[in-house]
Amino acid sequence: MKQLGFHQENRLAMLSWIRITRFQQIGNHISNEFLQPFCITVAQFDVLIQVMAHQPLSQQELAEYLSISGGGVSHMVKRLEKLGLIVRKQDWKVKYISLTEKGQALLEEIIPLLSDFQTSMFDVLDDQELQQLYKTMRKLHQYNLKKSANPRIRVEEE
Repeated sequence: MKQLGFHQENRLAMLSWIRITRFQQIGNHISNEFLQPFCITVAQFDVLIQVMAHQPLSQQELAEYLSISGGGVSHMVKRLEKLGLIVRKQDWKVKYISLTEKGQALLEEIIPLLSDFQTSMFDVLDDQELQQLYKTMRKLHQYNLKKSANPRIRVEEE
């Protein structure tokens, strides 16, 4: 029997997917509000974190780490460059992206604040529930890493 376009035996998995997606959407929305005084968005913060972790890196590499199109990365990179948070340097045919001192300082200020803010979203869970959630999400992550065709996504993150 089909209900709402999916098979009944998939119902719980589908509802779980929807809940995860909604949690992420709401989390990003309130994180964007939190980051507003710093004049960056969650997406831009993610770009800065990837640049910090892998610098110098090309725009194509950045797009692969973020799992978005080159065009999407291009827009964010231009904005972050305008803000003086990153710099692009040409090396032959490739432009490499790195953090500026201003970008590094901003991340050093934001990371502990945003970390505390985002972890507070889990305050409703007790330690046992949080451990189970982590174990479940890690299991899903490991399983789905194997399904990815992108080797950069298959790199285990902790």
